[in-house]
Amino acid sequence: MEQNELLQKVRKIEIKAKGLSQNIFAGEYHSAFKGRGMTFSEVREYQYGDDVRDIDWNVTARYNKPYVKVYEEERELTVMLLVDVSGSRDFGAVGEVKREVMAEVAATLAFSAIQNNDKVGVIFFTDRIEKFIPPKKGRKHILLVIRELLNFTPQSTGTDINQALEYMTSALKKRCTTFLVSDFIDTHDYYKAMSIANHKHDLIAIQVYDKREAQMPNVGLMRVLDAERGTMRWVDTSSQRVRQAYSRWWYDRQQVLNDTVQRCKVDLASVATDEDFVRSLMALFKQRG
Repeated sequence: MEQNELLQKVRKIEIKAKGLSQNIFAGEYHSAFKGRGMTFSEVREYQYGDDVRDIDWNVTARYNKPYVKVYEEERELTVMLLVDVSGSRDFGAVGEVKREVMAEVAATLAFSAIQNNDKVGVIFFTDRIEKFIPPKKGRKHILLVIRELLNFTPQSTGTDINQALEYMTSALKKRCTTFLVSDFIDTHDYYKAMSIANHKHDLIAIQVYDKREAQMPNVGLMRVLDAERGTMRWVDTSSQRVRQAYSRWWYDRQQVLNDTVQRCKVDLASVATDEDFVRSLMALFKQRG
């Protein structure tokens, strides 16, 4: 991508994402992803209804009456964007290309986090960890993130969500809110890694998909490319049997995704490339709020 074209796209996404985060998402984001961590604030005398597990026994012994520890919520979050940059994100038949939608969704989440005074970091992954941008604050940092979202060129084309989640879990010691942005076209079993990641952190899955991935059109003999394996093959889309088999593949894959996130207690939002992603994110925020 040429430098001028990249700068124009960065500016366009900045304006759109910043407007959404300020005018639409501000309150919803804060209530949905407010700090989950608790820090010690003070001690006070025990009151009826207090949790006995909060009793400070040292202070209680010193004053000969029960005292409890009081905690306050940590408002500042660390937000991680775990972004799939595999070959399949370059597909686009209905609406925008998936990579463009992923970039807009991630940029909007990043600006929402900055508006809430949170740190934002990014992990780009394929079937390997492509790049890690440590969490920071500020507009300059967010613009760097957007430029990378738009222009990053990965070394590989495959997908391994399992490896990406394991890396994120081990690399980040402090609890954070992580948005896993992917089309979830992956043959690996990532249930265990997702379960562990969501136990340690607050994990949210955002699926970006093209409706042509769910249903093959009847356009006769067609040459198709497997973007992740780099192989070409001819497909007879006029065959009802072929189209039905393809639809079953999509349905089975979606069932695996839905079953996995439900078992792991991970919230999922699905975004189609020809639809406004704002609705899906708003529904996600309200569900969590």
